[in-house]
Amino acid sequence: MKRYVCAAIAAIVFGTAPAAAELSVGAKAPMFATKGALAGKEFGFNLRAALAKGPVVLYFYPKAFTQGCTLEAHAFAEATPEFAKLGATVVGMSNDDITTLKKFSTEACRDKFAVASATPAIVDAYDVRLVRDGKDTGLTDRTSYVIDQSGKIVMVHSDLSYKDHVSLTLAAVKKLAHKGH
Repeated sequence: MKRYVCAAIAAIVFGTAPAAAELSVGAKAPMFATKGALAGKEFGFNLRAALAKGPVVLYFYPKAFTQGCTLEAHAFAEATPEFAKLGATVVGMSNDDITTLKKFSTEACRDKFAVASATPAIVDAYDVRLVRDGKDTGLTDRTSYVIDQSGKIVMVHSDLSYKDHVSLTLAAVKKLAHKGH
């Protein structure tokens, strides 16, 4: 009996601990389709279709129009021409509604790249649920992925600070481009 009680307590204690929140380098990226916005206009985003054109930088951010997320969007907007020269598509992902994403795509993303809806299924597939004090916040964690054309994750950076996401994803895309030559 004691053994079962201890096992139950251990399951409760360890079950509430936050898990490592991201997929690993080398993992197959889960394919999905969702609604998105670019330059204030709604469109359908399909990861498989985007990968057919080149690598994809999929970056999850917690909430549109918060300070860190706006600054990160500005940084990705400034770097969009470099990503484009390397054949990469940048897509920001959050669970904001489509009306908010349309506004954010124009104001913060400066019409340079798309933002898309991270549905609960996408959040779970990419393991980017933001958990604080053992509770789901309803937001996505700040995690960036670089996915190569074969659908393999080649770079992951998970950090609530927005500061290194653009430079690290750009370096990974450059590395992919050099491998292709």
